Amino acid sequence: MAQSERSADIAVVGGGILGLCTACYLAQAGSLKISLLEKDLLAQASTGLSVGGIRQQFSHPSNIRLSQMTLKLFSRFEETFGRPLDFHRVGYLFMAQKEQTWHSFLESVRTQQDLGVPVEILPPSEIRRRWPFLNTDDLQGGTYCAQDGHADPYSVAMAFAESARMLGVSIEENTRVLAVKTGSGRVQGVRTTRGTVAAPIVVNTAGAWAAELAATAGIELPVMPFRRQVYVTRQFDAIPKPLPLIIDQDSLFYFRGEGRGILMGMTDPKEPSSFHTHVDRDFLESLIEAAHRRSPVLAQAEILRGWGGLYAITPDENPIIGSLGELDGFFGAVGFSGHGFQHGPSVGRILSELILTGKTSIDLDPFSYTRFTGQAGPGEERTV
Repeated sequence: MAQSERSADIAVVGGGILGLCTACYLAQAGSLKISLLEKDLLAQASTGLSVGGIRQQFSHPSNIRLSQMTLKLFSRFEETFGRPLDFHRVGYLFMAQKEQTWHSFLESVRTQQDLGVPVEILPPSEIRRRWPFLNTDDLQGGTYCAQDGHADPYSVAMAFAESARMLGVSIEENTRVLAVKTGSGRVQGVRTTRGTVAAPIVVNTAGAWAAELAATAGIELPVMPFRRQVYVTRQFDAIPKPLPLIIDQDSLFYFRGEGRGILMGMTDPKEPSSFHTHVDRDFLESLIEAAHRRSPVLAQAEILRGWGGLYAITPDENPIIGSLGELDGFFGAVGFSGHGFQHGPSVGRILSELILTGKTSIDLDPFSYTRFTGQAGPGEERTV
């Protein structure tokens, strides 16, 4: 496509779940010209590579509310989008080995229950009774919420993409944004590989690349990319399904059902920031060791395939939502630290409210960019 000059009321950069949801909700205003720009194909990066978890078991009230908003949307998804939602409400089980982790769990449960989350506190004996394939000898206990589960991130993203197009959003794939154009203290649009888009409002939903985009506007975003690796086994019937999404918090190992197989992943907290997305043998061996310790029967499972994706991590592992710096017209929803899919639909709605009206239906202070100019508060644990 030839280089071109065009204009929009709002330019959204990034075609993952956050960009698509934001564009869709902005378009519901009905009178705005919205352009969404994606460097590759829609939902092919972090969204498409996500394991699709959605849970209410967070420590921060605002994160819990975001999940509850998404679950409410999921409850009427087919009515809203005219297509079924592949949502597996199998529950989330968090397990703690260390005493400090267990005390943190119990503090979080109080917050969760205050907000109406039906979370259970389980001793090791009850975990073993419900899921006898788990080794519970070293556990302090666990927490379980049956309302949580996982969905297909790509199909959710495509539902929002279809709705956005029907509402008039211009979606340009294979269009890399090279820089945010600025002048007189505000954004003026973006420069892309296919020309420029003049726009008084630019929304940064570029995921792991959010800091690179912001830097072109002179804004320093504390968002860094980190690799995450996921593997799926061949058909494995030794563990019955449906299977909760099970998280061994102190080892950062997790697994759940995936079709007739098992999906497994683990975070390596020692790995430095990078844009690498390949899978490597050394990490797989460490993951298998963690899997065998928590569920010895997994030693019989055969790995079918694996893939790498990217987390976009902030210092406190909570996102940045709202205005980015002191540049007028520059907004963002970035740094979700592995929670972007489950919070994307709710954040898209909230960010569109802020852009259109200057007000939101949920307090965004905990997610403000300005919190990094002072002392950071307690954050969330990085997990799925």
